[in-house]
Amino acid sequence: MPGGAPPVRLTGMAHGGGCACKIPPGELEEAVAALSGQRFDSVVVGLEDGDDAAAVRVREDLAVLSTADFFTPVVDDPFDWGRIAAANALSDVYAMGGTPVVAINLVGWPRDVLPYALLQEVLRGGLAVAQEAGVPVIGGHSVDDPEPKYGMAVTGTAHPDRLLRNDAARPGLPLTLTKPIGVGLLNNRHKATGEVFPAAIATMTALNRDAAQAALAAGARAATDVTGFGLLGHLHKMARASGVGAVIDRAAVPLVDGAADALAAGYVSGGTRRNLDWVRPHLTPGPGIDDDDLLVLADAQTSGGLLVVGEVPGYPVIGEIVAGSGISIR
Repeated sequence: MPGGAPPVRLTGMAHGGGCACKIPPGELEEAVAALSGQRFDSVVVGLEDGDDAAAVRVREDLAVLSTADFFTPVVDDPFDWGRIAAANALSDVYAMGGTPVVAINLVGWPRDVLPYALLQEVLRGGLAVAQEAGVPVIGGHSVDDPEPKYGMAVTGTAHPDRLLRNDAARPGLPLTLTKPIGVGLLNNRHKATGEVFPAAIATMTALNRDAAQAALAAGARAATDVTGFGLLGHLHKMARASGVGAVIDRAAVPLVDGAADALAAGYVSGGTRRNLDWVRPHLTPGPGIDDDDLLVLADAQTSGGLLVVGEVPGYPVIGEIVAGSGISIR
């Protein structure tokens, strides 16, 4: 920082503890119920099933996708925070099987506390990932905010008949996960100790573009990205929307390097515990599955991978979709 001042702990600035956790899922569903009842023939995917982005048909062969995502710092390096937030925002379009075409920045900044040089680094990080995705970043909106926040609103396109949706899961198909989980545990440990975990940063900044293209090429029709509600929460939403059940093979779920140690050391966020509380009534843990297993499966992710119904070459199968309801964990 200018003038030889000590480095700022960005994660310490956030009242939310440096966690990208969303409003608890049950509370969020109650809040957005106020928006229910809208009817537009052009809306292909709206609020009903909790999909990752909205889809509006503008031609028979073209839908416009729209999404927005922003959060407080999950790491202290401003450039990396920008990269993570951009990858996370773009992911919602990829999770729908779409192609992002333009992004705008969303910024909350404590201008009397943090220098604009740090904000420039955040924006530079976001731009770097957007350029990797081939997406222009054009303008945005900013407010003076007591705690820093950054993200993007992203517009994309897709064919209306080739969307990856929450309500299209069918029994008999495998479940594929395209990124390891556990970054919430490592982010929480980073916030408490300042330790840096390169594996977590690498997975959070990786685009879901290739995974989405591979899923579409494999004929997938149902997918979601795994973010703030954790693997269990997002799987529950998809299974509920599709009227099916699911089975997870705990041993097949990949973890980010260091996540198991962070779990054993107790670096479990409040958001993760709320995720598990919300989804627990719908879980059937098998023999040998304990609360630590459930907590890691409910771990609140930032810029997680895609959970795809179908087999996607090159990515691990972690379970299957079955008839019925609820999630069994073996």
